Amino acid sequence: MSSISLKDKVAVVTGGGKGIGQAIAKRFASSGAAVAIWELDEKAGNETVAAICDDGGTAQAFSCDVSDPESVQNASEETIEQLGQVSILVNNAGIAHIGTAETTSEEDFDRILKINAKGVYNCLHHVLPGMVEAKSGVVLNLASIASRLGISERFAYSASKGAVLAMTLSVAKDYVDKGIRCNCLCPGRVQTPFVDGYLKED
Repeated sequence: MSSISLKDKVAVVTGGGKGIGQAIAKRFASSGAAVAIWELDEKAGNETVAAICDDGGTAQAFSCDVSDPESVQNASEETIEQLGQVSILVNNAGIAHIGTAETTSEEDFDRILKINAKGVYNCLHHVLPGMVEAKSGVVLNLASIASRLGISERFAYSASKGAVLAMTLSVAKDYVDKGIRCNCLCPGRVQTPFVDGYLKED
């Protein structure tokens, strides 16, 4: 059990069914939070919930496509109805892409930005109002080392994560006086199913 208590907190973790998101969800639950896993892969989300509940934690999975505003709104409303007001939002969901500015198609560029960047916006847009009303909240965005350093053949991915970093700084400035903290993690390569997927493309 973690020494940090999140008792009576409701934590949303997008993409919490696998990898880093799953690890965050489990850690938060072990610290006492009720965890809402917003996951496109419903099977993965339910498996993580089962693992958390088997360990005595509280969690529930909600079907959510972060790139779809209506899906995010529905997940937000269902989370509040079933678990309570969201006090922690972890924007973790994202996808990878390999390519340079020349080899990345417009379709792929738009797809990466829609999920990795606009997905963060969608979640912020629907969760922040409740935090403002409560005058309390924490937002944690998962960017990447790619947002700060040049990484070969990660053109669209780096652009999307650079946007996440910029949004983090903006939200931190805009909401610090409203009792809301916003921070960003920029991890390097972590061996997860996410990484396994794009390594196959190398």
